[in-house]
Amino acid sequence: MPLRSFSRRTRSVPEEATPDQPPPRRKRRGLRAIAAVGLTVLGLVLASTVANLVIEGVERSNSTAYGERIQIDQGSINVSRTGEAGPTLVLLSGLGTPAPALDFAPLIRELHGYRTVVVEGFGYGYSDMTARPRTIENITEELHDVLAKLGITGPYVLVGHSIAGFTTLHYANKYPAEVSAVIGIDPTVPTATSAPSDGSAPAELPPSGNFWERMPSTIGLVRWAAAVGLTDPDGDSYTTAEIDRMRMLQSWNFGNQALTDETNRIGENSLKIQALRYPDQLPVLQFLARETIQRRPEWQDIHERLLLNVTHHELVVLDGQHYLHWSQSAEMAKRIDEFLGGTQ
Repeated sequence: MPLRSFSRRTRSVPEEATPDQPPPRRKRRGLRAIAAVGLTVLGLVLASTVANLVIEGVERSNSTAYGERIQIDQGSINVSRTGEAGPTLVLLSGLGTPAPALDFAPLIRELHGYRTVVVEGFGYGYSDMTARPRTIENITEELHDVLAKLGITGPYVLVGHSIAGFTTLHYANKYPAEVSAVIGIDPTVPTATSAPSDGSAPAELPPSGNFWERMPSTIGLVRWAAAVGLTDPDGDSYTTAEIDRMRMLQSWNFGNQALTDETNRIGENSLKIQALRYPDQLPVLQFLARETIQRRPEWQDIHERLLLNVTHHELVVLDGQHYLHWSQSAEMAKRIDEFLGGTQ
């Protein structure tokens, strides 16, 4: 009798989940939750971007620029002038200040008997937002061209806040006959710490694009932060209209091409002027912020070293943060009067 073949049927048994491996259904639920959160965030970003672009379009259509636009070979630079008589003070802002003419408003209101000229360089205020490379040579030349176009031939006083300390130092050496004095507001001093350690020039040019720098502004993040006052200056020295305009320009100008390039070239520019000193006979007044000194103990010492050769110089330490003119404008104007009066 032939043998019958039997096939053994095996029953599939569901694989039990190991302690460190969640069941497939739980995995799917987790992925769906992550996808839902991602889509929600994407939707909010898109909605914010559209709203921001619409609002900015309305703002640009309905707002009138302050100051006057001066056309030079490289583009259009906005300038704000006040006062009809007295010594001329040329005010230069710190890095990234969205509306320099408004930022200096508390100090300008305290400066009686002077003609003030706020030059908003490329990337600032109502000036063009694109420019040629922001080297210290180009920045200095553009400032000189603007003043020449205005018929301001000197002598005038350069007043520079923060990174504008680079410009005042370079400018006073390139055009010494046109500068009668320099005033610094917690100014940046070129040091070796921002230059390559071997003393050579940077091997590569800074990146030319600014997509990521503009992103917070494009999606509306800067606008909403400004709207709740996170970018407002400290103190109560500004009018409501000035605050609103500064908030608007903060959103418009944040991360623009010219500003991005200037930021990327800080080390390069610092290296170029590291060996410079102010001319011996040029009066120099520097206001230093106590908060900056507390954060950087060497701050006062590097400023003192920079002025060792200057016959008539003063270092004045004032309580407050880096933007001293937000809260100390009255005291600064008083000291400026005394200092400039002693140079005549």
